Amino acid sequence: MKVLVVGGGGREHTIVWKIAQSPKVDKIYCAPGNGGIAELAECVPIKATDIEGIVSFAKDNKIDLVMVAPDDPLVMGMVDALEKEGIRAFGPRANAAIIEGSKVFSKELMKKYNIPTAGYEVFDCPQAALEYIKKGSFPTVIKAEGLALGKGVIIAKDLAEAEAGIHDIMEDKVFGESGNRVVIEEFLTGPEVSVLAFCDGKTVVPMVSAQDHKRAYDNDEGLNTGGMGTFSPSRLYDAAKASECMENIFIPTVKAMAQEGRPFKGVLYFGLMMTEKGVKVIEYNARFGDPETQVVLPRLKTDLVEIMEAVIDERLHEINIEWEDNAAVCVVMASGGYPVKYKSGYEITGLDKVAEHKDLTVFHAGTKLDGDKLVTAGGRVLGITAVGKDLDAAIKRAYEGVDMVSFTDCHFRKDIGIKKY
Repeated sequence: MKVLVVGGGGREHTIVWKIAQSPKVDKIYCAPGNGGIAELAECVPIKATDIEGIVSFAKDNKIDLVMVAPDDPLVMGMVDALEKEGIRAFGPRANAAIIEGSKVFSKELMKKYNIPTAGYEVFDCPQAALEYIKKGSFPTVIKAEGLALGKGVIIAKDLAEAEAGIHDIMEDKVFGESGNRVVIEEFLTGPEVSVLAFCDGKTVVPMVSAQDHKRAYDNDEGLNTGGMGTFSPSRLYDAAKASECMENIFIPTVKAMAQEGRPFKGVLYFGLMMTEKGVKVIEYNARFGDPETQVVLPRLKTDLVEIMEAVIDERLHEINIEWEDNAAVCVVMASGGYPVKYKSGYEITGLDKVAEHKDLTVFHAGTKLDGDKLVTAGGRVLGITAVGKDLDAAIKRAYEGVDMVSFTDCHFRKDIGIKKY
């Protein structure tokens, strides 16, 4: 069969890499792809948000399955558009992707169906938001309602930071139209865990747990980024926590979406916080997380294409999804200055050394081919992923992989997999 993956980052490289292992697949396309994906798939220069272009390409090339990976095209209705033309597509329709596309929708859904989350209020007026904040306590959490590339959240430590945050989001519109409304939440404390789950509208099958490091620098210091590294499994997410989440969060969420006439089919990402009062939902995403995918999919034993087809056909309950009894760690190699200002176009060397080792895989996030050279082309450049018998072994191996690769102004954290709780 012929498969098209929509997107061009580290998550998409991992998905393409996993799909390439399926005996069912003869040909993979990726739009737009990147320098690393080009080794496994034919990259086509169509933007991930170009719904008309993707649908047209899928029809013209008789694509059997389209995997829509990023949030924007899902929220915009790419799956709906593909299905309308009779093309099989993996991912939620727009009316279900709203669980990520609107933080107001997701908070109200949790309130209505008693799914544990932080207390909150919604505002569309900056003055009203500020008046509310002045009466509350700090720290407080301010979220732009819509999509903001994982960056639309401000944790304000005091009134000055809160005022600046409201001004940036609602008046200066640093996140565009996503900042028309804000959600102001109580600040929860506790370790965070990510659990991705396959859903076919009725059945939910959680994947292995993961934890990521959002801050730019060691010891969780510096600005929030799209993710500087991740590891799986979480050291804290045990069988008891998994059972609690299944009963209180995973099943109720899938049932709630079905009840609302928005059955969720695809990958549902649960951002969880383990508080003293139990596990609570911090956020939902309507797709594979990045960089969590880079440590979750290397541990998957079952054919990913088989799972995606079962989700589309609503027969997820019929298949047995198996996982390796091991651990995986991904260290992100970023451009110096990320997530603010950085330069691109630097040659990357050493990838051939990493390729000699079976327990190491390089997932490309921001790279492109410049003639016969591979160069940097983004903030997050590479994810060096290692698998090992346990987390300590995988951490050691991942950093051995990092040491093999170099490019000018390279920046990476040196404490991935070691969390302070």
